[in-house]
Amino acid sequence: MHRRGVGAGAIAKKKLAEAKYKERGNVLAEDQIVQMSKQLETFKSHLEEFASKHKQEIRKNPQFRVQFQEMCATIGVDPLASGKGFWSEMLGVGDFYYELGVQIVEVCLALKHRNGGLMTLDELHQRVLKGRGKFAQDVSQDDLLRALKKLKVMGSGFGMIPVGGSYLVQSVPAELNMDHTVVLQLAEKKGFVTVSEIRESLKWEKERACHVLDHLLKEGLAWLDAQAEGDAHYWLPALFSELSSRDITPEEENQMTP
Repeated sequence: MHRRGVGAGAIAKKKLAEAKYKERGNVLAEDQIVQMSKQLETFKSHLEEFASKHKQEIRKNPQFRVQFQEMCATIGVDPLASGKGFWSEMLGVGDFYYELGVQIVEVCLALKHRNGGLMTLDELHQRVLKGRGKFAQDVSQDDLLRALKKLKVMGSGFGMIPVGGSYLVQSVPAELNMDHTVVLQLAEKKGFVTVSEIRESLKWEKERACHVLDHLLKEGLAWLDAQAEGDAHYWLPALFSELSSRDITPEEENQMTP
């Protein structure tokens, strides 16, 4: 016995049911969006009240400022997105990060001849704090990272390279790819690296290692010590602790804003 085919009426009924389910799903989705929008508006309102009440703490306390930034991020609010509007007028954070960005640029430019445009985040933090003086608003490394991200967006050549749980701050528009980054990470502990160490640790061919090191030399990011015992040493000034800890010269200090 042959099975009877599905009739046109059954097909139409099925399509009608599917359309109703889809329509109902769209209505539920719209309701959810409306509810979420209301919740976000309420949260934003509460966040503004919180900011108004605690604006002095947000300005003065770096840890408190980090927590506030994280709260803002949960609802897609960026207090640094514009120099105008509620957040800038209420907290002055736009001006704070703008001034911090200027300080970062000045410190990096003053030391560029020494480190080739690479500096550890720790050293940058110390230099900025020293330049701000005792009575200025305190600055955390998180503040520096946020200011650096704004500088990076401006296409000013600034960037951050992850190294050993922290960062190297790049202040020159040099082309650095993953190979360069890996070599910088390898040099972190000693402040220098050799071709042999790169080949042994990264399993690279000699040509690849030399290509990366030659580029770092060309950009002024590395120094070559051809007289070193054994293989030539490629020093990274930004990672060379003895160099980094040296007191800044009066000429360099004059290039920074106190």
